Amino acid sequence: MQGEKIRDIVYGLAGAVVERNGLELVGVEFVKEGANWYLRLYIDKEGGVSHEDCQTISNHISDLLDEKDPIPQAYFLEVSSPGIERIIQTDKDFEKYRGSAVNVHTYTAINGQKKISGILESKQDDVLILKSPDGLKQSIPADKIAQVKLAWEN
Repeated sequence: MQGEKIRDIVYGLAGAVVERNGLELVGVEFVKEGANWYLRLYIDKEGGVSHEDCQTISNHISDLLDEKDPIPQAYFLEVSSPGIERIIQTDKDFEKYRGSAVNVHTYTAINGQKKISGILESKQDDVLILKSPDGLKQSIPADKIAQVKLAWEN
């Protein structure tokens, strides 16, 4: 899974740069959309992220990635806030958002579904536990999970 390997490399390179600027790196995606590859970094801070924050991090990370050159193909770099339906990737995020509504997207169908919604109960190394509205718990193997996002509730 090329995207996951690059995501891990970029987390390692970018995390310190983001923190030095008073922000938190909360997500990294490396995805192909159509003919193009996109490297997306999601940053956050108390009180929210400004356009200037995104531009500053984009400049620093662009220079760093040019220097280290960990990505062999051409790509577009995007830096933004995680938004309301933020991606949950780190152990810190899974703990922080325990008890929150989430949408889990899987690589392959589990019980006929590739999108599973529920309340985040817990995450251990190899299993994510969700609780459904009727109180039933569902275990989802970590290696089947493509993405976990907060679910917007209105």
